[in-house]
Amino acid sequence: MKLKNIFKGVCLLSMLIAFIFGVLVKKGVIWVTTPFELIYSVKGVDVSSYQGDIDWNVIESQGISFAFIKATEGSTFNDRFFQQNWENASKTNIRIGAYHFFSFDSSGKTQAKNFIRAVTKVDNMLPPVVDVEFYGNKNKNPPSKEHTQAILNNLLEELEAHYGMKPIIYATRSSYQRYIKDDYKDYDIWIRNLFYHPYLTDRNSWTFWQYSNTKILKGYKGREKYIDMNFFNGSKKDFEKYNNPSEH
Repeated sequence: MKLKNIFKGVCLLSMLIAFIFGVLVKKGVIWVTTPFELIYSVKGVDVSSYQGDIDWNVIESQGISFAFIKATEGSTFNDRFFQQNWENASKTNIRIGAYHFFSFDSSGKTQAKNFIRAVTKVDNMLPPVVDVEFYGNKNKNPPSKEHTQAILNNLLEELEAHYGMKPIIYATRSSYQRYIKDDYKDYDIWIRNLFYHPYLTDRNSWTFWQYSNTKILKGYKGREKYIDMNFFNGSKKDFEKYNNPSEH
């Protein structure tokens, strides 16, 4: 009986510890992926209107080398802080790129037009990003791979033709498995994984990794207190050369 009670106590304690750990991770008190900051030297942020007014000089001073800034969504939506962020961030040494939130519900060509209208080319900009993830009820009722790839292919082609460089595809673990895996081998991947080091079995590696969505930095005042953090998969010298013809 004593052993049985001890076993129950250990199980309950383990469950309590696991619950507390999960809460602390979710609230950003503990960052499971933070130790990888010792491995990857090039860090960046991604932002949207949720971060509000951003002082990009302050952001840069915290060791930030790049930033992906939300520009558009679907065929009509424009992030209200994009132009302000694009202009102000371009005055720093941060390398900037813009991202588009992919819509399963409108054509790739009209989505591309929306992005192209919003995002002017700047020197040494990062490739445009197409953010493919589920929204609304799409996770429970995911569109077919055929339907999604037809839209995505048109969008990627239009962006590449305009900007002269292949876009980056951003994906969560679930959207990657359903729509990207085993295809799009010529495109760089920006993968989201907040819990462990990502490993893509269908290609050599990822190029960018969103490793945290609960970091707090100085330099922004918005309704969201957290900011997304990302790694570049390479050294600072590699990053200087990345998609930069002047460095080749």
